[in-house]
Amino acid sequence: MLKFDEGAMGNAGGQRWARLAFIWGVWTLVGLFFSSQIYFFFLRTDRPVSILSSLAWQMSAVYVFALSTPLVLWLARRFRIERALWRRSLVVHFLAGTAIAAAWAMCHIVIDSSFGSRIKFTPDNLARHVLVLLDKELLVYWIIVVISHAVDYYQRYREGELRASQAQLQALKMQLHPHFLFNALHSISALVHSDPEAADKMIARLGDFLRLTLETSAAQEVPLRQELEFLNCYLEIERIRFQDRLTTHIEVDPQVLDCSVPNLILQPVVENAIRHGVAPRSAPGHIEIRAERHGHLLRLQVRDNGAGLPANNSRRACVGGVGLSNTRARLSQLYGASHRFELANDPRGGAVATIEIPFIAHEEEAHGITRLGLDERRPAPLDRHARTGGDSPALSSRA
Repeated sequence: MLKFDEGAMGNAGGQRWARLAFIWGVWTLVGLFFSSQIYFFFLRTDRPVSILSSLAWQMSAVYVFALSTPLVLWLARRFRIERALWRRSLVVHFLAGTAIAAAWAMCHIVIDSSFGSRIKFTPDNLARHVLVLLDKELLVYWIIVVISHAVDYYQRYREGELRASQAQLQALKMQLHPHFLFNALHSISALVHSDPEAADKMIARLGDFLRLTLETSAAQEVPLRQELEFLNCYLEIERIRFQDRLTTHIEVDPQVLDCSVPNLILQPVVENAIRHGVAPRSAPGHIEIRAERHGHLLRLQVRDNGAGLPANNSRRACVGGVGLSNTRARLSQLYGASHRFELANDPRGGAVATIEIPFIAHEEEAHGITRLGLDERRPAPLDRHARTGGDSPALSSRA
């Protein structure tokens, strides 16, 4: 039994009607132009033509083209003039174009005779007039064919660009997974003998992280709430690794939880902050993640309380390693010049990484601020604690 997708059929029908409306709209504009030309031309002669007669005359003529334009477009798509079959396509277009142009010429002769031209409709006379108009009618046919080819080649070019861009994004994303996996396994190996229980917990959290990434392996963008779930799994691993040396604080405006962000965009930035802001220190380190809306932009910030960027090598520090380079490349591929990614010293101490991307909301926006954190005993869920009047208690984690 055949099943039809009503939504797809409705979409295809809507596109078909849109194309027909565009074709008739273009030919209507052409008819209005020639109507004005005919009106002003005969206005200076001893046989002026009214504006209504000019409109009826030229609109009838161009609508002959409009009626048959879908047929010409079908021929242009069916018989593309391409390298493999260009000879056959040229023959088809020559024969079909001549027949269609002759039919147009006869229709226009009848229309012209109805609006004042005196033509004797004998076979010889009609054939002569058709031959006179044939080159102009063929020109219109070939203009439609050329435009169809140009649009088709442009669409193929754009589709090729899109496929190449998606392939590059997927390659960058696949580079990120082994990079994170190597670092996580390195952390686990450091605890296998000294603290087997902690290593076991890290393996369990790594399994959760990999499960979440596999579930969205094909997605380049995910809702921010899902990205925070990934981040919680990663931070749980780092919490076990650093124990009392790491605290984290996540503060998220609820209205941005359903905003689209690149998949796994925060993890390498937070990893960089932990590596350079927490790992070198013997004192407790603190990581703060914020997400909020700024006009038409979504702003993501990751702060640490480390030593900040070294002044003597600030350029290299701002560029970052594999994780940050990968992040820059993905943001550039996805958003072009519509994004900002900066790594700078925080005036309050430490370093701050800032990402700004176009804000794309998918659900109804909420209000207030949500503060998220990690529980010491288990990964914290994405609870939403909004401030309605006073301040809501902040959930922070200490490990």
